[in-house]
Amino acid sequence: MCSSVSTANVFETGNYTILVHKVESSPCNRSTKSRSSPPPKPLLIAMPTEAGEYPVLIFLHGYLLYNSFYSQLIQHVASHGFIVIAPQLYAVAGPDTTDEIKSTAAITNWLSEGLIELLPSHVKPNLSKLGLAGHSRGGKTAFALILQKIETALKLKFSALIGVDPVDGMDKGKQTPPPVLTYIPHSFDLKMPVMVIGSGLGEVKKNPLFPACAPRGVNHEDFFKECRKPACYFVVKDYGHLDMLDDETEGIRGKTTYCLCKNGKAREPMRRFVGGIVVAFMKAYLQGDDSDFVAIRDGHGGAPVELQTIQCVA
Repeated sequence: MCSSVSTANVFETGNYTILVHKVESSPCNRSTKSRSSPPPKPLLIAMPTEAGEYPVLIFLHGYLLYNSFYSQLIQHVASHGFIVIAPQLYAVAGPDTTDEIKSTAAITNWLSEGLIELLPSHVKPNLSKLGLAGHSRGGKTAFALILQKIETALKLKFSALIGVDPVDGMDKGKQTPPPVLTYIPHSFDLKMPVMVIGSGLGEVKKNPLFPACAPRGVNHEDFFKECRKPACYFVVKDYGHLDMLDDETEGIRGKTTYCLCKNGKAREPMRRFVGGIVVAFMKAYLQGDDSDFVAIRDGHGGAPVELQTIQCVA
């Protein structure tokens, strides 16, 4: 990485105009001119409209959530010069995450041939600069894929991994299969830089009848403890497990996002922080510009939230 003076606030919308493209996985929706197969799963793609070549980030949704609930977050990241791909991994799911890991692998392997045909001709994906991120159970899925919890060869190499409030089950000893956490410090042999983002209220129950959304023993703290360097860890005080979602999440599932987890006063500050720190991390480790990331790490980055933990191991 090469430090330089930061010229843009990553917590604000970037300078790129954004196009959001929804893609179905059914062959019936494929253009007859297309030479490639449709994606293995439906996708929501946010991309700059300006001509150029851009790094790519795959972002995995949380348990029983829709990829559309992250629309504002992925647009924020894309506005800083990234192509963000948010698949819909399932409509209904049980405790086992194996199918989600397999689907993420299939999407990754599809990218090299299929993605370019879904983009405007002047917008090029740089698949040599590829990041993987996931929220909640999607964070577990992202770690599981990199840790090779399934025997599927990847055609592309990831260069960065991000866990957004990752969760590995209900409690220690009650991990969803396949388990990711081993409870052995620095046991994750990820072979890439990793960032873990945690929510201060994620481990707090909203209702005594329901468990916390990111329980102690299987949450962000445990994931970071098992990461090897280079790794960074940010925990946001006074915000909850779902506070990085869109301001308005529609439907029955959308309404439950306000009911099941302990929330902060508003979603916008947490969403801006998550979007901004993802941008800064990707710029640092995929593009060699660590100015914004170093400023945030050192407490000078103008974060829109209060951070209760900042820890990096290089």
